Amino acid sequence: MMEILDILVSANFWAAALRIATPLIFGVLGALLCERAGVLNLGIEGIFTAGAMAGWMAAWLGAGLWGGVLVAALAGASFGLLHAVLTVPLGLSQHVSGIGVTLFATSLSYYAYRTALPDVTSPPRITAFQPLDIPVLSDLPFLGTVLFQQTALTMLALAMVVVVGFVLYRTPLGLAIRAVGDNPAAVEAQGLSVMVLRMGTVVAGSALMALGGAFLTMSAFDAFFFGMVNGRGWICIALTVFASWRPGKALIGALLFGAFDAFQVRLQTEVGAFVPGQVFLMLPYLLSILALVMVARKADYPRAMLKPYFKGQR
Repeated sequence: MMEILDILVSANFWAAALRIATPLIFGVLGALLCERAGVLNLGIEGIFTAGAMAGWMAAWLGAGLWGGVLVAALAGASFGLLHAVLTVPLGLSQHVSGIGVTLFATSLSYYAYRTALPDVTSPPRITAFQPLDIPVLSDLPFLGTVLFQQTALTMLALAMVVVVGFVLYRTPLGLAIRAVGDNPAAVEAQGLSVMVLRMGTVVAGSALMALGGAFLTMSAFDAFFFGMVNGRGWICIALTVFASWRPGKALIGALLFGAFDAFQVRLQTEVGAFVPGQVFLMLPYLLSILALVMVARKADYPRAMLKPYFKGQR
């Protein structure tokens, strides 16, 4: 028991939890934006993969790390635009379109990788983002290790929580986005374009999702591997419901999953000789499901989510 308590109060443990949570923060914020506008984006798993591959490939080709981040965001925005065109003006099934985008983005990413590097047996490495060393702040007890020795992409993810929260709740644009996910007819009555708002929000949200994939190849690791996204996109969809579509709660949900994941690794070291390893691997997902069940019934869903809207419709 004391060993477990030592893990939970360790600064290194919470630093690892934040690193694990970073791609989820990007993904949940992206999914949250899409769903706030009334569009479910199940293309997130494929967009993660596309962002991971495009960002890494751009950096490997000489665009630099921040150039790779920009390319990853543009790749995500492109697939988001595809999903938006299919679901908003055309009114096709958001579920089917999202699954199609996931399959298309994933397959296209793998194809592009194999085409660009046909004879490579192990992925080329890049120089990834390194942990920041911020004078004074990095030396603070506990908080310095947890927060101020992360990479620039983790700091960007935390900043985006503030930016998305500010835009949604402190600006006319955010009010319009929230309204279009609840009552698009009222938005149209105010002279605003439901189609433009929904499509723009899906594109922006998808760009954020892709940054979660870029973190994997340009910060957590230094190469692109098949299957490296490993279901993180689907976890983000669940965490969006857990967060009740609020950026602050999205951060908490992502950190909880990161803590569960970091905890199972350390717990394996402590009691792995007595318990099968598969139990530890499923632990963060099981705990996430339990947390989701506890809050899902009380979740305040955007009332127009999954419902196509056409101009003049009442």
